[in-house]
Amino acid sequence: MLRYLHGISFRSFAATSGCVCLGFATESYFHRNRRETLLYQNIYPVTTNKMAVQNQVKTPFQTLFAVPMTCDHCVKSITDALYSLEGVTKVDANLKEQLVAVEGTAAPSAIVSAIEATGRDAILRGTGASNSAAVCILETYHRNAKGGEALVPASAPEAATEGSEAGDREVRGLARMVQVSPTTTLVDLTVRGVAPGTYAASIREYGDLKFGATSTGPVWAGSSGTTQPRGILGTVQVGSDGRAAVFLDRPFQVWEVIGHAMVVSRQEDGVAEAESELKNDENTVVGVIARSAGMWDNDKTVCSCTGKTLWEERKDEVKKGMI
Repeated sequence: MLRYLHGISFRSFAATSGCVCLGFATESYFHRNRRETLLYQNIYPVTTNKMAVQNQVKTPFQTLFAVPMTCDHCVKSITDALYSLEGVTKVDANLKEQLVAVEGTAAPSAIVSAIEATGRDAILRGTGASNSAAVCILETYHRNAKGGEALVPASAPEAATEGSEAGDREVRGLARMVQVSPTTTLVDLTVRGVAPGTYAASIREYGDLKFGATSTGPVWAGSSGTTQPRGILGTVQVGSDGRAAVFLDRPFQVWEVIGHAMVVSRQEDGVAEAESELKNDENTVVGVIARSAGMWDNDKTVCSCTGKTLWEERKDEVKKGMI
């Protein structure tokens, strides 16, 4: 089952046959990025208790944000806030176009939080060059209240989430990827609303979410020619507030992982990451990696389907509890 939710290529991919395969989808950059960045705002609310990002990235890249600005004071406030972030080397705020371009090694999630901390919204419009960016929205998976063996994500209306925490936060995580060289891709991963502890993040062999995390297969090997699967992203330390963020680089190209699933699950003591058995619970989140817009690939501001601007669409999402 291929699902479209207001601008993300696919929130989930469930096989409808007995074979296991990767998920593929196409959609306009405008729809895809609008949904991705609205979900960013759901994951990163304005707060004075900022979440520390574990930043392991050294290679600079560019990101572009839509930000509502009405005067030069807005420009200065946003620029000052961004230059205070470690890793930001250049900020170009365009008052007329309502766009802010940022260059450096700061995580996109940290940039969004910094802009929102000034009291303004921020919608991520693009990252890196064309065909070099990807996104993965992470959710828990649940029994289908309408019946059947296949599981459904927490955001699905038919998800049986009684007794779970999915009603408080459907989306538990978001991963953004941008390829910065022929051999290196940056991964900006954030999780929210899970129990404290050490979590393992990995890219899986398949994009089959028919049974949630358990049908995604082993860790993606990627024809590495080594004993270490290329899909192992590393560990994430979740604090007592249930939040964590990590920004790291890994040796693969974006096109190699499109359609594969990503899983973040609590790591068991003494069990190797590649050997850990996956299960569907409140502390296991999964999604399918989808292609995202590059730095200047997304220049539309009005949805061709509804005629609404991206900010009107955002207000609709707020009414639905996305923030």
